[in-house]
Amino acid sequence: MNLKQLANEISTVYMQNKKVEAVMLGGSVSRNWDDEYSDIELFIFWKEGPTEEDRKLPISTLDGEIIDFHPYEEEEWSESYITNGVKLEISNFLTDTIEQIIHDVTVTFDTNLDKQCLVAAVHDGIALGGEGKVKQLKKKVEVYPEELSVAMIREHLDLGNRWNNREALLAREDWLMLSKVLTDVNTQLMGTLFGLNRLYVHHPAFKWQNHSLDQMKIIPPKAKERFSSIFLEKPIDRVREIELLIAEIYQLVQKEHANLDLSDLMNRMQFLRPKN
Repeated sequence: MNLKQLANEISTVYMQNKKVEAVMLGGSVSRNWDDEYSDIELFIFWKEGPTEEDRKLPISTLDGEIIDFHPYEEEEWSESYITNGVKLEISNFLTDTIEQIIHDVTVTFDTNLDKQCLVAAVHDGIALGGEGKVKQLKKKVEVYPEELSVAMIREHLDLGNRWNNREALLAREDWLMLSKVLTDVNTQLMGTLFGLNRLYVHHPAFKWQNHSLDQMKIIPPKAKERFSSIFLEKPIDRVREIELLIAEIYQLVQKEHANLDLSDLMNRMQFLRPKN
């Protein structure tokens, strides 16, 4: 099934409501990353808050089967349903809320990943209705701020104290905790690379990692294969590989941001818990 075509047809139902200012396609479908497991993510921008009836009428019109229907929380109304055998994820926002979130990320350089994901959705999204409004929003996010790049690097290049225990975890064969540490470090390195490459993070858990790395120009050699190996190789090889990745990413940061002093962070990363 052509998910973009279905999304376009569904958008016309939402645009019949005069409170709706725009409908935008997001997620993997908007980025051409979709596969047989993908759903359709629609962002509905409202001039005023939708009622329960406003939200349920399109589902009824489309003969949809509701999966989830959440009340207003964290500035969003969200629901999911199935129609024509396809799952729809609907995110409803006031347009004013989206504009404030864009301001937070692009003007005050807020690194909050949930906010950044919404900005990424606007940046990569496809307008299905209210094209003028979506175009205005896209204009506000088209330039990735240098200050946000620095803020992301500073925040995510800090790997935390548990990384310093890696040799002890290897010696003790404490695989569960070691796996958690390696996953956390992997996550932090991805955050660093997003900032370094001036890309808005599109998922708080860095979903679609390989596609993300394909978008990046400033990465270590064979980054996709090496990040994958962190989850596939022997524990000691996983640790050594991520140590190399850390060093190489640090060098890339230093080359791109020569005036950024990260010596304290690097010293903490290299510290190892001493033996008795």
